[in-house]
Amino acid sequence: MKLPAQPRYIQIETIIGCDAECPFCPQKQIDRKPVIMPETTWKKIIDDTRGLGITYRPFLQNEALIDKRLARIVAYIKEDATARVEINTNGSLLDEKRGLELIEAGIDIVRFSIDAFSSETFAKCRVGLDYRKVVDNINRFIALPARSRRGVVTEVRMIDMDSSRHEQRDFIEYWSKRADRALIVPLYNWPWDEGVRMVRKPCIKMREEMFFYTDGRAVLCCWDIAGRASIGNVNGESVLEIWNGAARREFAEYLSRGEREKILLCSRCDAYRDRHFDGFDD
Repeated sequence: MKLPAQPRYIQIETIIGCDAECPFCPQKQIDRKPVIMPETTWKKIIDDTRGLGITYRPFLQNEALIDKRLARIVAYIKEDATARVEINTNGSLLDEKRGLELIEAGIDIVRFSIDAFSSETFAKCRVGLDYRKVVDNINRFIALPARSRRGVVTEVRMIDMDSSRHEQRDFIEYWSKRADRALIVPLYNWPWDEGVRMVRKPCIKMREEMFFYTDGRAVLCCWDIAGRASIGNVNGESVLEIWNGAARREFAEYLSRGEREKILLCSRCDAYRDRHFDGFDD
């Protein structure tokens, strides 16, 4: 199987933590160290890949805005004219000051995960956050680029769940008039969650994407919360050495053939179970 010579997307876990406790997310189970990625580590990831047209995502299994260095990290990335930066956020910490800092730093896309259209439903799926504060923050942020004369794409998302499906139409109607995009996105099961059973299909998640923990380890997948599929460490290797290294290539070959059982992480993963792949059973 011919693999891309470089990643298209790089996710960097600059910090571990979140200000919400959502029932579908295992973030609170993470106990890896260090909590904060050293500056030398995140700068090396970026420096190793300058000029390659990479889209960077300075978050992984965390709320991006927990890291107070975020605007500085975005600005460092954007010193490369070929680079793009995007984040996902629950919006709770995005006050006007931080919003303007991110826009001035050059952020390209901000995706907001709300998952509800009423405070009652929101309280069940985004535990610990204030619905009205989040909605106000997002609406204010959407208006900021015009003031700062810098463009930024905004996207508001709702995960397709039984608990909020009755609100999807209102959600799309409201946010499609305000944000650049309003989407309903599927809920993925995290590998190794209780009851998750492997499907024998290829995986496209790792084909163009690369993921780094706070300690510099590169892992195969963004859903790997426990380091079950490490492929290298940027503190001792370059990003491209890891990307083209033997560990990642071996994993990629297995996944191209749907042989998930040969990789510990993937041996209990059902990602893309509903996607059709030629030569594989649906």
